[in-house]
Amino acid sequence: MKNLLTRRSIRQYSEREVNETLLNRLLTEASRTQTMGNLQLYSVVVTRDDQMKQRLSLAHFSQPMVTQAPVVLTICADFHRTTRWCEERKAQPGYDNFLSFQNAAIDALLYTQTLCNLMDEEGLGYCYLGTTVYQPQQIIDILQLPRLVMPVATLTVGWPAEEGSLSDRLPLESFVHSETYRDYTPADIDTYYTYKENLPENRHFCDINNKETLAQIFTDLRYTKKDNEAMSAGLLEALRRQGFLSSL
Repeated sequence: MKNLLTRRSIRQYSEREVNETLLNRLLTEASRTQTMGNLQLYSVVVTRDDQMKQRLSLAHFSQPMVTQAPVVLTICADFHRTTRWCEERKAQPGYDNFLSFQNAAIDALLYTQTLCNLMDEEGLGYCYLGTTVYQPQQIIDILQLPRLVMPVATLTVGWPAEEGSLSDRLPLESFVHSETYRDYTPADIDTYYTYKENLPENRHFCDINNKETLAQIFTDLRYTKKDNEAMSAGLLEALRRQGFLSSL
């Protein structure tokens, strides 16, 4: 297995096919990951068709790897299948609520991470797209997701055509707390973030965007309050339409 300390996101892929037999084996093996109540509250939509990838790309802000990758995987929190099982077995399901979405989303993300580790072992490249929850209704409509199914993660998958860059990470002491949560002092913030802030690429981001600090890149440009609030409203509306907020 590749060392996770050197794991890289891959956004450029060769034209080599991702064999269906290989992919199905990895999808099957990943199902051995942890799951709430052994219910496997997830589904995966496999997209290979170029026209479908083009449509999905728009929901991901036209990121080029969506159309360039041989395979796009949309991993969904899925209580629809379990609900149908209950209905067919004289049981009364009560999973049209936010807690059920939370449980299914955790299941789906655990599955996603296990699948990523397995693809690393095979030498496949992949990129995790956080944009899945930014415009979920578009993805729901394109993939024809039924009630109680919600997209939570997307992976573009293929054989690497690049080495990819190694992203920086915060040190262990910045995110591990002993016994209780310890809040951060100004000195702690300086200690944990100075290295990241002084990386040449991050200093360059500040220079070309006329920002004093790297934090301003995130608050003013990348993840703004206005965008977060607008996309939060869209996410809540999609959850409501998919039936996960019927009790609220």
